[in-house]
Amino acid sequence: MVKLRPGTAGSNTARDHITVVDASIAAVPWPYRRNLLITTDGAGATHDFIDHLHDLARRRGHRLEYSIGGELGEREQNAIRLQPEDAWQHVIDADGKARDLDAAGVVELTGLLRRSVGGDRLAGWPADMRVICRRERPGSGAQLSLLEEADGWRYGLFVINTPGRQLDFLEARHRVHARVEDRIRNGKSTGLGRLPSTSMQVNAAWCVAAAIATDLLCRLRLLCLTGTMAHAEPKTLRYRLLHTAVRLVRGRRKRKLKIPQTWPWADDLLACFTFALALAPPG
Repeated sequence: MVKLRPGTAGSNTARDHITVVDASIAAVPWPYRRNLLITTDGAGATHDFIDHLHDLARRRGHRLEYSIGGELGEREQNAIRLQPEDAWQHVIDADGKARDLDAAGVVELTGLLRRSVGGDRLAGWPADMRVICRRERPGSGAQLSLLEEADGWRYGLFVINTPGRQLDFLEARHRVHARVEDRIRNGKSTGLGRLPSTSMQVNAAWCVAAAIATDLLCRLRLLCLTGTMAHAEPKTLRYRLLHTAVRLVRGRRKRKLKIPQTWPWADDLLACFTFALALAPPG
């Protein structure tokens, strides 16, 4: 979903998140709406948005879980200081292997925040909301808080409503949200980076067309491409496949596409057409 707003509108408000989530769920075919996971970055950690997600999760016959980035505030920093070192658990890398605890770790802060000295520090938030903290060694040039500079760790928080489960699984599941940055970059490369007009209506139509193009490219990579081409950026796909100078030849009641054999990615383009023609017709 692409939502075009006036330049004076606030950014990443709770109302924006609620609107986008509701519209996104409505776009999912009904049989697949019963088991959903909603993820956002720290901008989604607001009372209104999380309360809305809990209302959605309470619907009969539906299972909705969320994993929302959180803010490292004073109460969370105090809970981190109180955590014993042996409470930190391993983090799983992209290959499914446990990383060394000297490099990264994950721990749950919910107990300390709910039942530590000073009472319930999460009063007002949903009772089944859990707070998870991840830490890793910071890279060069990272902007750190005073706690992070003193500890030598970079901390990240996220809140969930998922009961049980291993912390390493929950951390890896939330980490997948980083792919959103790739989708944003791809969207900008497909037309969302520059709007063509000063007219709100023209720009709205442009955004719809760019969103359709982005969706078509995602489906193309999923259904018709393999290997490195299945993960190629829009600029790469345009140059190697979409802008290829093929010829349409008619004869003997047939139409044929003549792909230049000297084109370096002729085999990839031929494989793309082969996969596309093998797809079952819609409906």
